[in-house]
Amino acid sequence: MHRKRLLKEIRYFWHPGDQEHKIFKKIPIQTSSEWVFCTLYSYSGGIDMGKKVLLTGFDPFGGETVNPSWEAVKRLNGEKVEGVSIVAEQIPTVFHHSAAVLEKAIEKHHPDIVICVGQAGGRAHITPERIAINIDDARIPDNEKREPIDEPIAADGPAAYWSALPIKLVVKELRKNGIPASVSNSAGTFVCNHLFYQLMHRIDRTSANIRGGFIHIPYLPEQTVDKHEPSLSLETIVEGLRLAAVVSALHEKDIRETGGSLS
Repeated sequence: MHRKRLLKEIRYFWHPGDQEHKIFKKIPIQTSSEWVFCTLYSYSGGIDMGKKVLLTGFDPFGGETVNPSWEAVKRLNGEKVEGVSIVAEQIPTVFHHSAAVLEKAIEKHHPDIVICVGQAGGRAHITPERIAINIDDARIPDNEKREPIDEPIAADGPAAYWSALPIKLVVKELRKNGIPASVSNSAGTFVCNHLFYQLMHRIDRTSANIRGGFIHIPYLPEQTVDKHEPSLSLETIVEGLRLAAVVSALHEKDIRETGGSLS
């Protein structure tokens, strides 16, 4: 059978992680050679069988004019690395509304992996977060002047959720590539932790096919002109998040080794 005709005859092929989105049609296999061709075509990239990673970054908050999380993830939007497709969306730094925007982004992109990224001024490393806790305790108002104090994020939710990303493997790969990284055991109690918790709560209730987590990143150098705080270049942060996305997509299980801090 001619290649073009063969592709026209495909009837069922599903987008990775989303079996409701039928992209191609079923192949009427008539000979063993046609089956071999279809199999090789699929695995050679003719049909996209790779993972999709949704990266999110926040808008500026707390008087800053930029947020390194959005500046970094938007540069990765549309990239495809080692078969992993990356898409990016901006999230408002607002309690609860941030989760609604994330929900729409998930519905739009149907990702296999969701990695929310946020700014952690004062940190010197890229820090994958280990745990999200069920509490809002704002140190400053969000971008809609909301400042919840000691309020649960989800009244019906557990006290905490673990990250579903291979956080220690991500750290190992970043360090191997000369990028400062460490596991964090505290995502804080501001909108970053709020979004992290909401993501994992959503996955737990309705989206077992998705894996998710959160990564904090340092200030950009231009944000520290009037601060005595560490920073990382945008190029380094972008490369670190690119590696984190690929490692998270290709590896479900984490490694076991010592690591983690509260800062």
